[in-house]
Amino acid sequence: MSLAINPAVAHTHAQDCPLPLLWRDEHLVAIYKPAGWLVHRTGLDAGETRFIVQTLRDQIGQHVFPLHRLDKGTCGVLLLALHAEAASRTRSQFENHQIDKRYLAMVRGWAPLHAEVDHALRPDDAPEDAPAQPAQTRFARLATLEHAEAYDARFAGTRLSLVQAEPHTGRRHQIRRHLKHIAHPIIGDATHGKGPLNRWWAERLGLQRLWLHAWSLSLQHPYTQAPLHIDSGLRWPSTAPAAGTSDTQSLPHPSLQQWQALLRSPDWARDEPGLAP
Repeated sequence: MSLAINPAVAHTHAQDCPLPLLWRDEHLVAIYKPAGWLVHRTGLDAGETRFIVQTLRDQIGQHVFPLHRLDKGTCGVLLLALHAEAASRTRSQFENHQIDKRYLAMVRGWAPLHAEVDHALRPDDAPEDAPAQPAQTRFARLATLEHAEAYDARFAGTRLSLVQAEPHTGRRHQIRRHLKHIAHPIIGDATHGKGPLNRWWAERLGLQRLWLHAWSLSLQHPYTQAPLHIDSGLRWPSTAPAAGTSDTQSLPHPSLQQWQALLRSPDWARDEPGLAP
């Protein structure tokens, strides 16, 4: 079993590193959001000191306007506007479900090869009598892995899947809650997952984190109307790295290097190797 993350990658901290820019023009900027960062300040996590909006503003020297959310533990593509009009034009695409978003998740068990989940969700902080909101997500399994050691005595081993998620709606924690709904919670999800299993895998990986990655974002540019596709840079390795080298060395942030190291394991049995951002 070679799934464990190299300690040099797993425990690297990059609090002082610039936020990696994936794409930029005079209207929009896309960054790689590291795991563990909040998009903006919130009283719900008063002890946090790392915020995308303030850090990016200081880094590029101008105000930025977040266009969508990523959870604190989620890493990957985050799109922001550089002025108010661009924010208004682009947000309308998010509100009208005109933006294609793709995520990658590592989940418990062997997920179905394909699944369409249409399961309404009530906001986490809403009263119990509040109506649930429509929510739809498409899932495709990309790879499976079986660990010979059993986490649960009822089974011969412990299984994982890599799952691509495409949310049609944008409810809070939608992917995490829909995967829990189909009994394949994300590894490392402290809210919607299984605590003992999360800790079991953290010991074997050498790393505790939420294994959810915003892989790519596709939209129409709000001014040129040209198609715009932005991906995080995460790739299925085509070949094993040469001795003394690593395919993580050129990646922009340790949390992306952790994902790339995970995908590099030969223990994954790939279902649809042609899929990529």
